[in-house]
Amino acid sequence: MKRPAGAALAVSVISTVLVASGCATNLSGSGLPTSSSSVSLAPITADQALFAKLPARVQSNKKLVVGTSPTYKPVEFLEGEKVSGLDIDLFDAVGERLGVEVEWKQSQFDQILIGIQAKKYDAGVSAFTVTPERTKTVNMVSYLSAGSLWTVQKGNPKKVEAGKPCGLTVAVQTGVVQEMEMKAAQSKCGDNKINLLSFSDQGEATAALVTGRAQVMAADSPIALYAAKMNEGTIEQLGEPYDAAPYGAVVRKEDAELADAMKDALEDLKESGHYDAILAKWNQNDGAIDAFEVNPS
Repeated sequence: MKRPAGAALAVSVISTVLVASGCATNLSGSGLPTSSSSVSLAPITADQALFAKLPARVQSNKKLVVGTSPTYKPVEFLEGEKVSGLDIDLFDAVGERLGVEVEWKQSQFDQILIGIQAKKYDAGVSAFTVTPERTKTVNMVSYLSAGSLWTVQKGNPKKVEAGKPCGLTVAVQTGVVQEMEMKAAQSKCGDNKINLLSFSDQGEATAALVTGRAQVMAADSPIALYAAKMNEGTIEQLGEPYDAAPYGAVVRKEDAELADAMKDALEDLKESGHYDAILAKWNQNDGAIDAFEVNPS
């Protein structure tokens, strides 16, 4: 995961976005502050040409099995026993356009790519940052832009300077690019080492900052801004997002036509207004992209 969005996100959010699928589907329930705005859109309909691009196993089952790690609010997380979040809403809509049901399978983040290669999942959608290393072995379909962002306790009592982690206790989620970034920075710190706290659940990383166990939390900008919003008065962002890069849905190299079909479905959702409506629901409009690509450079 990384889980990468350029500028700071808007604070207003559309509370009830009606995205119909045969009948109108209510996209509310994000846990974010809401307004009274609403948008009505035409139903999402299946495209038979896109369905024909899908692997035979997916066509036969009319089901796309997708691995996700629901520990990264607001992108993917659990509401009770149900997976929820921006990624879930967006790729459920992609499934509707492809004419298949999306079956979400929960996994540890660092096991999703392994599961895809082992053919346990048809795809992985879990705020994966598109990187050259990943696209050497899998196809990635871009769908959102995000950057890294630091958060600190309200008022920055430790006088943390953005981009200077040496000597700090830094909370991250295990396996994300921010963890890799901190490990790479460690060699430049000499004796003034980073105390890196890695958690399997992003909520635990946020809690470490809220309680003062960590001085900094480093995360993708959508996640960091969501955490600051949900813990307003306790933590705040430090500086601006940096190193913006796209998130990508992951499929196997041999499933090139599936990647193309997902890209085309995202383009259709963008044209119909569903893509922007889903991002608005989750307060992530600043992460919207105009061009969806397979393995963007």
